[in-house]
Amino acid sequence: MKTLRSPNGCDWDRAQTFETIVPHTIEEAYEVADAVERGDVDDIRHELGDLLFQVVFQSRIAEESGLFAFNDVARSIADKLEARHPHVFGDPATASDPGADRWEALKAAERASKGATSAMEGVAVALPALLRADKLQKRAARVGFDWPDCAGPANKVAEEMAELAAATADQRAEEAGDLLFAAVNLVRAYGIAPEDALRGANAKFERRFRQMEALADGKFSELALEQQEALWQAVKRGEKS
Repeated sequence: MKTLRSPNGCDWDRAQTFETIVPHTIEEAYEVADAVERGDVDDIRHELGDLLFQVVFQSRIAEESGLFAFNDVARSIADKLEARHPHVFGDPATASDPGADRWEALKAAERASKGATSAMEGVAVALPALLRADKLQKRAARVGFDWPDCAGPANKVAEEMAELAAATADQRAEEAGDLLFAAVNLVRAYGIAPEDALRGANAKFERRFRQMEALADGKFSELALEQQEALWQAVKRGEKS
């Protein structure tokens, strides 16, 4: 990376900044997730290398400005893991409490030490909206702002559906957002990760749609909606059988 960023290196690599590299970093993280989803071990290895390259790239940009280097990044995560695992790395008093509650308490203490004044701080704005909604709701729940059961979130979804149906054209985007946020809350109340649930639904829809296209023998777009729906139902019945 040092060579690529040198005066005799690559013009594209030399031109990059923290900001221009971020989209590539996000893309590579999703490609790792895709490889894991497919269970392709060779691709997982390859995509992890691509993701590691993003860390090396950003670290080199920082080192050139005298900010930090790759070793500082590695040391930072090592220190954090030790601090968050006192039951493993040295505090016998916590040996019986290694669970999620303690992990979150340690993270909260870290945020407070950095001057955080809200439970909402530290939830990255750049996260995908579905994942960020889930994290924001979990943060609120940790300080007691949560429904006691699934009935409350279910009623809220029904309420937001009615509000979207009654909304004017300039209100619909906001009401649609409220409905999606409420749906995330309902799914979370059932103990299901919304991101995982939607990824599964996406995969199922794509699989079924491809099967419909195959049944239509390349003429799916020429079919009437009723015929398309009949194919959809046939594919569903086939899966169940």
